[in-house]
Amino acid sequence: MTTPPQPPSDLPARSVQAVWHPCTQMKRHEGAPPLEIVRGEGVWLIDAQGRRILDAVSSWWVNVFGHNQPQIKAAIAAQMDRIEHVMLAGLTHAPVVELSERLLARTGLGHAHYGSDGASATEIALKMSAHYWRNGARPQKNQFIGLAGGYHGETVGALAVTDVPLLRQSYAPLVRVAATVPVPDARRKPAQLSEAEWVEHCAAALEQHLQEHAERTAALIVEPLVQCAAGFVFHPPAYLARARELCTQYEVHLVADEIAVGMGRSGRFLACEQANVRPDFLCLSKGLTGGYLPLSVVLTTDTVYAAFYDDDVARGFLHSHSYTGNPLACSAALATLELLDDARLAANRDLAARLDAIFAPLHAHPRLAHARHIGLIWAWDVTDAPADFARRYAAAALARGALLRPIGNTLYFMPPYVIDEAAAMHLRDAALGALDAVLMESRAPTPSPLHDGTAVTPQAALP
Repeated sequence: MTTPPQPPSDLPARSVQAVWHPCTQMKRHEGAPPLEIVRGEGVWLIDAQGRRILDAVSSWWVNVFGHNQPQIKAAIAAQMDRIEHVMLAGLTHAPVVELSERLLARTGLGHAHYGSDGASATEIALKMSAHYWRNGARPQKNQFIGLAGGYHGETVGALAVTDVPLLRQSYAPLVRVAATVPVPDARRKPAQLSEAEWVEHCAAALEQHLQEHAERTAALIVEPLVQCAAGFVFHPPAYLARARELCTQYEVHLVADEIAVGMGRSGRFLACEQANVRPDFLCLSKGLTGGYLPLSVVLTTDTVYAAFYDDDVARGFLHSHSYTGNPLACSAALATLELLDDARLAANRDLAARLDAIFAPLHAHPRLAHARHIGLIWAWDVTDAPADFARRYAAAALARGALLRPIGNTLYFMPPYVIDEAAAMHLRDAALGALDAVLMESRAPTPSPLHDGTAVTPQAALP
């Protein structure tokens, strides 16, 4: 149903005055005010003028079953009639218990500790790892390793393992920077090496670091299979398996940050499943509630939990926030898990194959290189991208009815799981039309080598 045009709204101007938008240089809104969204329907956003815009990025990767999803809405409404929130210290409630049990059954990891967002989950996992070693009389094991280009959030603790130069430089005095090791990005593989040799080459760098620093290292944190904010850097499951082996060998925890790639995004419930890997800590957020309410969780092993179980309060895990395990958010997550059963995961894999065929013209476009795809994630690199490509492309795509936010020179799709073929064709055409428009209007493209080690966050890529 088409919404009739509405008179101009003053809300965007008021937003610029009253709201400090995230990771945005607000001065840019002088010429491009934020777009007012008034409603959502499935994969579509509807703006104040009644335009339908395909949410091709799942609203920062959170909305997995579409906007206005009836089962999730009903679960939240039903819980609202019981209890909206109660503190979780000394009290409990059915949604948080049931969600924790369901996550244990799906992942093999339990003892769920809840936060509000992905960065909070990172903080929890890192603190829990270091505290585990302290409780085990090895307090010197309090340092961390991340993969080059990794992104794990923007709070001060999470920035320690987030390899984004802009963020690290801006907040350097506050950050205790972790070590980084190379990731086997297929685009950077030397021609003389096979994929297996490239994986082993990068694994050897990790092993060398562990040989030298394991006694002071608490954990390695990874984004399994896809480093999204680094420009959708894919690495083979074999690397994740080798990282697990090395962490076990050198007594270092493996933290799997599945905030972006978990909850079915990679084609399996967890990306770790594709490498047959069980981490010591698992971080989930974003799609955990279907995109309806803020919630994150860290799951861990019985071994880790046992190290904190004691009469001494100081040996307990000391982390909380007021809305820990909020009943409404847990109810939304339970409804999301009901939707994301094995049958739905299988259907998503079939859907991904059909959509990949629809997106074939992007794979073949002469200015798009390194086409890559896993589950319901697609990415391409724009060769010789013009200056300010990401911002200009986003505007051109929006004018064609698609919300797309390139990361640097990388174009990507991460749509809700309810996208159909007709919507996918609209997305394809809008993406290609925007690309051709931006390239045509650029009289003198500025060559810019891709993936030179500089990572940008999706938040920083555009205003």
